[in-house]
Amino acid sequence: MQEMNAMYRELGISSEVLAYGNKIEKELKERFDSIDENAEYNQMKVLLAMQKNKVSEACLYASSGYGYNDLGRDTLEDVYADAFHAEAALVRPQIACGTHALAVALSGNLRPGDELFSPVGKPYDTLEEVIGIRPSRGSLAEYGVTYRQTDLLPDGSFDYENIKKAINEKTKLVTIQRSKGYQTRPTLSVERIGELIAFVKNIKPDVICMVDNCYGEFVERIEPTDVGADLIVGSLIKNPGGGLAPIGGYIAGKKEYVENAAYRLTSPGLGKEVGATLGVNQPFFQGFFLAPTVVAGALKGAVFAANIYERLGFGVVPNAVESRHDIIQAVTFGVPEGVIEFCKGIQAAAPVDSYVEPEPWAMPGYDSDVIMAAGAFVQGSSIELSADGPIKPPYAVYFQGGLTWYHAKLGILMSLQKLIDKKIAVLPKQEA
Repeated sequence: MQEMNAMYRELGISSEVLAYGNKIEKELKERFDSIDENAEYNQMKVLLAMQKNKVSEACLYASSGYGYNDLGRDTLEDVYADAFHAEAALVRPQIACGTHALAVALSGNLRPGDELFSPVGKPYDTLEEVIGIRPSRGSLAEYGVTYRQTDLLPDGSFDYENIKKAINEKTKLVTIQRSKGYQTRPTLSVERIGELIAFVKNIKPDVICMVDNCYGEFVERIEPTDVGADLIVGSLIKNPGGGLAPIGGYIAGKKEYVENAAYRLTSPGLGKEVGATLGVNQPFFQGFFLAPTVVAGALKGAVFAANIYERLGFGVVPNAVESRHDIIQAVTFGVPEGVIEFCKGIQAAAPVDSYVEPEPWAMPGYDSDVIMAAGAFVQGSSIELSADGPIKPPYAVYFQGGLTWYHAKLGILMSLQKLIDKKIAVLPKQEA
């Protein structure tokens, strides 16, 4: 124990902060055991999908050029489809990020004159330009797709009355964002998403229900495709890539809608038939295999952070005891210095670029300066230890990831250390 404490001190963690963290960790044993049980279930789900689709050594090889007959690519897409209980999947390195995956799914399934509807309020910041909420070249609005939304009620529940009023003959696709994004609303559980989809389908059965599944994969035992979603969309440098995928995104769901997206990703007439994998099949397969365990570590980190900061008097979403439906933990400081110091702590705990300090900057796709801490092996990988947030009221930071629980723990303790050093946070006297 003394040797361990000495290592933490060498990493910059005081004995007081470590003792405070260890006390809270011990109190979370039952919660952590439950997370591990879910991880075991999801691990078996992924393994069964791999065995069912006869993943072989040949699936790990690279293809080039057009990528015709890429066994690994086609098998991986079947694995994703089976694991998510979907008819088909599109899993490609040509998809640059989660926003790109969502843009492909939307543009592939919407036509001029159609209307896109969000029943859960404003979408994630980078989607505002995709849709045309903020004018941008090439937006859906420029192609004649209209948009409307219904905000959540103040208590976070669905505004069913106004959702019903908003759906009309032009409504082609309903987009549901599972995670909170840069908001302090609750993340939607898969069960709640299912209830919303059922309500929407009862009003208009032929409407396409798409779920932005980013940050949510493998957090629960079921996914939105299990409760009626026609499409789920996500990034491989978040949960399903397991920290190994170097790039990529996925779209899974009903075959027709996945194929529509594929024709947008490549071109009409080509669709899923082309797209070389260029040597990423192996980390795609291995990352997906590891994803349930990696997500479990990230979840433990999120629960740990909530308990750390709630007890110090800061607003946290979800709170310390709420059920979890994604890997993101929001902490509200009320002052920009809190967001900045938190991110500096996460960066200082990183295996890569630990010696640099993050600074707020005008990041593309956002309407305010954003600070991001991510000393990651894959640039921007949110399943790795990272934290970010816009420098605007209420001055909340969004923490996620950690390829292992132990690294997530260090990151949270380091963030706390930075806040204490700047007197933004104070340990309880009994813990000091």
